[in-house]
Amino acid sequence: MSHPKPKSVDTMLLSIIALLVAGGFLIFSSASLGLMARDGATFGSVALNQFLFGVLGGGVALFLTSSIYYRHWRKYAFYLFLVTLLATLAVFLPGIGMSHAGATRWLDLGFVTIQPSEFLKLGFIIYLATWLSGVHTKIARFRYGLIPFAGISGLVGIVMLLQPDTDTFLIMAFAGMAMFLVSGARWRDITIIFISVVILLAAVAMFRPYIMDRMTTFLHPENDPLGSGYQIQQSLIAIGSGGITGRGYGQSIQKFEYLPEPIGDSIFAVYAEEFGFIGAIVLIMALVFLTLRGYKTATQANDIFGTLLVVGFMTIIIAQAFLNIGAMLAVAPLSGLPLPFISHGGTALMSTLASLGIVLNVSRYRTFKKHA
Repeated sequence: MSHPKPKSVDTMLLSIIALLVAGGFLIFSSASLGLMARDGATFGSVALNQFLFGVLGGGVALFLTSSIYYRHWRKYAFYLFLVTLLATLAVFLPGIGMSHAGATRWLDLGFVTIQPSEFLKLGFIIYLATWLSGVHTKIARFRYGLIPFAGISGLVGIVMLLQPDTDTFLIMAFAGMAMFLVSGARWRDITIIFISVVILLAAVAMFRPYIMDRMTTFLHPENDPLGSGYQIQQSLIAIGSGGITGRGYGQSIQKFEYLPEPIGDSIFAVYAEEFGFIGAIVLIMALVFLTLRGYKTATQANDIFGTLLVVGFMTIIIAQAFLNIGAMLAVAPLSGLPLPFISHGGTALMSTLASLGIVLNVSRYRTFKKHA
């Protein structure tokens, strides 16, 4: 497939990504000290694995996806979606599926453990962008828009809720709705989808009591400070202890005994304790700049397919980041979602960087004219 001559890569976007990855690993390395002291883990089993599979592996993924002309993904979109969907279902297979804390989300391949739903995000966004770009001129019509969109999203939702991974389903649904809206869908259809998701979650909550427990804890964390409200209370203590400038790199106290998951969804609290209010603002602003630069790329994309890809990927990243940070600040319910670029999870970092590689490639074919 021939394609136009690419422009130079968006150096501003690439610089922000590089800073977040490098800074994220430094933060992770500090937070991992708490896990080592608490559980007897070794540096090699925690930080080194994150570096090899997340930073290096993710860097390779970013390089590869940024080198592939983004329109080529359309040809393989369905197969990519199918493979990632089947891989996500494979977690239920005896022998390779792995469970933790009541959730079945991982594949144990012996030498490495992966979370295939992270790659399903890629497959879902690429396939949805491919389909929407093909029907966007007819998207306002019920049978071309809402019905097939609900079918695609519903299939992903069933798979995610079976694990269960309600939080990942929510951010994927949010990204999907953003893409659906950008493609030309009517607000009426968006409203129908939103109401349907709320009803679905209410129904799921009847069979998954932890969802209602999270909402109750979010509203009244003080009711059970040693139980369901423990993580929020300890996170707020850590953040408050950081003051304006923080205790200093590696000097967090909360990560050693008090914070659950110091390298997981609590890592922002560790960071804020060590770098204070100023450090927290710097990180949040870096994420905001990444998002704004990404959405700027979406407005300058050469076609609707490129726009939809960027909107989908950037929405997932920023929604996940601010749900995580919001939970640590007690302004959003606890979700268990990792903080992009920083939390433990080589698969998650590799998937994030692969998606940003595609965004970078879209930026190489940017135009300042409005696409059709």
